[in-house]
Amino acid sequence: MPNRTSTAASSSKFATMRIVIMGPPGVGKGTESERLIDMFGISHISTGAIFRDMFETDDPIGAIAKSYINRGELVPDDITNKIVRQRLSKQDPNQGFLFDGYPRNINQAEAFDVMLDDLNLTLDAVINISAPDELTIDRIAGRRVCSSCGAVYHVLHKKPNNEGVCDVCGAPLIQREDDMKETVRRRLKIYNDLTAPVIDHYKDKPFLHIIDGSGTMEDTHQAVMDALGVAP
Repeated sequence: MPNRTSTAASSSKFATMRIVIMGPPGVGKGTESERLIDMFGISHISTGAIFRDMFETDDPIGAIAKSYINRGELVPDDITNKIVRQRLSKQDPNQGFLFDGYPRNINQAEAFDVMLDDLNLTLDAVINISAPDELTIDRIAGRRVCSSCGAVYHVLHKKPNNEGVCDVCGAPLIQREDDMKETVRRRLKIYNDLTAPVIDHYKDKPFLHIIDGSGTMEDTHQAVMDALGVAP
């Protein structure tokens, strides 16, 4: 495959690109986000990371968000939107960004539109990586994690040398509760109910790209590169 990294990284077009990346759990969204951030040298804006950073400060909005998270509840949209607006207002206009995990629902998408307009910012791409539910369930449910060092394996795609034992440190492999099929099904239902309709919000926008994530990670990456117009 052609080396696209140097082309993208050296182009100011991509260094200022503003991207939203979406997709259900297990579709490879996180891996693709990391690649784009590294290639283009753009900021990674994740609401989860913003929340964690604010917890270390005396910002009153951060304290309110933490109280919800500590109770195992979702942070209300109005608070999340305020935090995102604060972060966006500090964004260097000459540096692009990638949003991962926001907007999660229609209310957030509409608020995001207002923020961008107020700050004279526009999106270059909304990338939705999709795959059949059963495929993503199998991908996640097949994960096994070392109980000691955290190394990750898969029952089909990355088997340890000795079944149930970590190659790195020899500790037992476990299946995390978040990776169990029923848990994954619940996570997918939440996504399909709340987040998937956001795609309809952008359906008439020329910058919406629907990417097939049912192939390999490299297939997905190639499709994203083509959608963004990254030349070989």
